[in-house]
Amino acid sequence: MSQQQPQQDEAPFVARTLGSGTRKEAADANEVLAFYRRQSRTAGEDVEWTFADHPAVTAAPDEGDLATVVRELDAHFENGVPIGIIAAALSKQGDTIGDTMDAIHDLRMTGGLWEPRDDHLRAF
Repeated sequence: MSQQQPQQDEAPFVARTLGSGTRKEAADANEVLAFYRRQSRTAGEDVEWTFADHPAVTAAPDEGDLATVVRELDAHFENGVPIGIIAAALSKQGDTIGDTMDAIHDLRMTGGLWEPRDDHLRAF
């Protein structure tokens, strides 16, 4: 993810597809997650973050596995960490949203994550 500061009219969350470069600006990180799901399903494209302006993303560790990152982020949220925020935090380690979704699936299948509400996770 680029450390570039947004322009005044830019949304706090910005991502783009890897193939076509289609850009998505959103007020909420999970809006970018929905964009990823549409792009993945319809065009087979992965999405990368270009900007994420949220205190939890800024405070997220620059290294560590998915469970560690989710535990660190959990302090910023009452009812689970939005998956979009998790993906933005892991982009600091070079992961695309697709990479993050694959890691989430793998960890969920081993019982390492639970979903207290839709598209929000907590680590065991």
